[in-house]
Amino acid sequence: MRCRFLRGLCGALAALIILGGCTPAADFQTDTQGSMRWDELRGSYVVVNYFAEWCAPCLRELPELNAFHEQAGDNVRLFGVSFDGLDNEALASLREKYDIRFPLIQNQPLPNLPFATPQMLPATYIITPEGEVKGPLLGEQTIESLHRATGGSD
Repeated sequence: MRCRFLRGLCGALAALIILGGCTPAADFQTDTQGSMRWDELRGSYVVVNYFAEWCAPCLRELPELNAFHEQAGDNVRLFGVSFDGLDNEALASLREKYDIRFPLIQNQPLPNLPFATPQMLPATYIITPEGEVKGPLLGEQTIESLHRATGGSD
């Protein structure tokens, strides 16, 4: 009887794993795309830009980031991160105020990012399709500099 119970328990656990019941937790949440995991992004370039409202160069580069996001192909993903760790409501207000058109990584729950918070702004990290982290690229970025960093054309 005990052996039959254990076999049943093992079968139930195996089914749970096969059906995805043990899916890894999200690495971060975005305001427009929901839960994301880094392994889902493997094979694409990922651009992560840190910004703050008090940072004039950060605000100046937003139109370039918006344009890059709109021009980027299927193999490039752009995400923004609030340097100030704004709560999700304040982040939504910032998106609207500055017409940010790319996904923003939310701070609730805390994101799991593969690099340290930069010491200066604006700062942009590039993660290659193989998962290698490059950067940060410091200072204002342009469509051209981002295309060069992601292996694209201007």
